[in-house]
Parts: sequence; C-alpha cells; structure tokens
Amino acid sequence: MSAAAALVDAYDAALFDLDGVVYLGPIAVEGAAEGIGALRARGTHVGFVTNNAARTPQEVAAHLVELGIPADPDDVVTSSQAAVHLLTRRFPAGTRVLVVGGDGVRVAVEEAGLVGVTSADDEPAAVIQGYGFDLTWQQLNEAAIAINRGAHWVATNTDPTRPTDRGLVPGNGAAVAAVQMAVSVSPEVAGKPFRPLLDDTVARLGSQHPIFVGDRLDTDVAGAVTAGMDSLLVLSGSHGAPDLLAADPGSRPTYVGQDQRALLQPGRVLTVVGSTFRCGAAEVTLDGDRVVLAEGRPDRADALWAAAQASWRVADRGGRVDHADTLAQLDRLT
Repeated sequence: MSAAAALVDAYDAALFDLDGVVYLGPIAVEGAAEGIGALRARGTHVGFVTNNAARTPQEVAAHLVELGIPADPDDVVTSSQAAVHLLTRRFPAGTRVLVVGGDGVRVAVEEAGLVGVTSADDEPAAVIQGYGFDLTWQQLNEAAIAINRGAHWVATNTDPTRPTDRGLVPGNGAAVAAVQMAVSVSPEVAGKPFRPLLDDTVARLGSQHPIFVGDRLDTDVAGAVTAGMDSLLVLSGSHGAPDLLAADPGSRPTYVGQDQRALLQPGRVLTVVGSTFRCGAAEVTLDGDRVVLAEGRPDRADALWAAAQASWRVADRGGRVDHADTLAQLDRLT
C-alpha cells in the first residue's frame, strides 16, 4: 500500500477523542501508539480533544506518554478549557466561579484569571460543572443553590457514560442531570456535540480541513457534523454496530474503522446501484425494508458500512429496519 493511499492524506490534521479511541482508562487501545506515531512521522498535525474534564492537559499528556503515545500539553484541549473560554467571554478576570468537579476544572478556572469558590454563599457569578473522580453530593447541592440564585451555569460536557477498561460508567451528563432536576434553566455546554471545544481545537492547530476520530455517535460524530468536519467512527469504544445502523442524519460518520489505524489505510469506497450497496467484498441488498447480506467472508467493517448505508436509506424514507436481523446476518459472516 502506498503512503498516498492513506485516508488521512486528504486532511491537514487529525483530531482524536481520547476515552475509547486512544485509551480505555489506564490502558492504550490496541494500535494507538503505533498509529499516532505513524501519523506524526508523516507530518500530520495531531490534536487530542476530550470531553473528560477531570484532568489537566499536562496530566493527559503525561498519561499519553506513559502509554507510548507522543504528546505535549499543547496538543491537548479539554472541555474544561473550552468551558472556561465561554466564561471569559462573558465575565472579566477576578469573577468568582463555583467549581464543581476535579482538578481539571479548577486549574482551568485559575489559569484563566477567574476565582474558583466552593460555596454558593460566596456569591459566584457562574457555576462551572465538570467530571471529578471525587465528586460529592454536596458539590451538586451548592451548584443547584447557586444556579437558583441566578448564577450562570456552564457544563463542560453532558456525556451520559464514560468508557473504561472495566466497562461503561456514569459520565458528567449524569451529574448534570442531577442538578438539572433541581433548577429551572439548562446549562451552556462546551463539549461535544456542541461547537466550542472543537472550534477551540481547530483554532489552536490552525487547521483548515481536519478529520475528527471518535467512538461515540452522539457526541464525537454529532459534534463533527455540527462543526462541519468529516469524521471517522472507530469501533474500539462506546458505540458499535447496533448504534451505527440506527444513526440519525445528524450523527452519521464519514468513515468507519475498527480503530484509529484506519486513518493510515485507504478510505472505504461504497458503490450503490439501485438497491444494492457494495463495499470491498461485501454486498448488501434492500428487499423492501429488509437489509440482506450476500453470503461470503467479507471484511466485517466493509459489511457493516454497506449495511449501515442501506439502513439509513430505509430510515430516511420513513421505513423501519429490523436491526436485530441485520446484526444476526453480520454475526454469521464472522
């Protein structure tokens, strides 16, 4: 395979989500160090974009280096930084801000010249809420009290779950939802699928035509769609085949791959003739609203991509696909 055939060659930067794409908690996703190292060797600009607000860019970069992935703090943009950017557009330096979350949130507030406080009785002008490993109910209580007293509310992100090496666990969205039940307003959100985090990253890299690599359709891919970026969905984290088949128009990726090494391979080419969808050796035909996979041993990701495109056509014309049936056919191919 020639280097010129690589998918990434059509872009001037590759932006990576972290959880589920580059690592799963304390361990690297298979091929992450190899793939990102190869991208850097090609001269590709690399940025790490995370909705996880718990850690500082310095801590994230150090963790990446420990996993064998070359990274510098300037390569990392967190949702805490993007959320603080929203606050500094609205409030001057020295403004008191109630911090709900971990060190990643607190440090971002301090570095921006805002004053972090821990009690609603400190009369904060705003509340910033992000993930913290030691988050307490009392922090949520203080947030609700401050918001109900008129403080502006910014959430770093609203991811409902977070992938780890042991499985999915509640994300910051769960804690935001808890506060939401006690207040009458909704937060301004910095992280994906909203634009601030991606816009800040693109501005920092000076990119004109980036591709975003993520493992979630509802945040990563939807965020890329909102920001007008192409995207690669990797199947190494939160979302898999069932989610892709059912994706709505606002969360459909440009490409799909098993992991981020797909950037170094040619992009999948789909051809459609009538009701037949072909990708590599995979062939899928629509029989009414039923997705029918031809017999054979194609690459599973090729078959999934063709089946997803067929499913989307049915959904877009108002039909309903039996995704369980489609998944059963995909499973028989392996």
